[in-house]
Amino acid sequence: MSVEHEEKRRLRRDLQEVRRALPTDVVAARGAALARRVRELDELRAAAPATDTESPAPPAPTVAAYVSIGGEPDTRALLDALRTAGVRVLLPVLLPDNDLDWAVYEGPEHLVPAAWGLREPDGPRLTPEAVTGADVVLLPGLAVDRTGLRLGRGGGSYDRVLARLERSDRRTALVVLLYDDEVVDAVPAEPHDRRVHAAVTPSGVHRFRH
Repeated sequence: MSVEHEEKRRLRRDLQEVRRALPTDVVAARGAALARRVRELDELRAAAPATDTESPAPPAPTVAAYVSIGGEPDTRALLDALRTAGVRVLLPVLLPDNDLDWAVYEGPEHLVPAAWGLREPDGPRLTPEAVTGADVVLLPGLAVDRTGLRLGRGGGSYDRVLARLERSDRRTALVVLLYDDEVVDAVPAEPHDRRVHAAVTPSGVHRFRH
């Protein structure tokens, strides 16, 4: 195991321990704040209600998101807020090889239990390439540094998603959802790691230049 990989393993363990210690009411409260902050993203302005009824509303964006589990920043309020605003929300479906397929979020009643404690949409699968049609991809993670380098959970699923997006011609905003203290000075990097454009925490939106 490389030194950097070992550093990642230790950092993931430490961050996950902090998350596991969070009370459920704190997770929910921070999730509600996170939902409000995500709506501040410029890339989602098209989802805001039109104030001029004579002007046609711009098309609502497509957002690829995810259903949080455990101590992750709670995305439940966010998913419903986006859907209520008319945003087309895609959620991941874990495939046997750890790649991700996608399906449209149609409400919490259409989420079903899946492997590893996940909850997935029960609608038609759209293929792994569907994520390349998203305007914004909201990513899970454990930390991000000041340059936008994201520390993932280590499963590799989103490494494939990010590689797929990089191969596409579409300019997709990559945004990681975190707690405030998970925006750090530096995280260990490996050659396959990719940077994100922004992080959203309960206190605000953090932009990165790269």
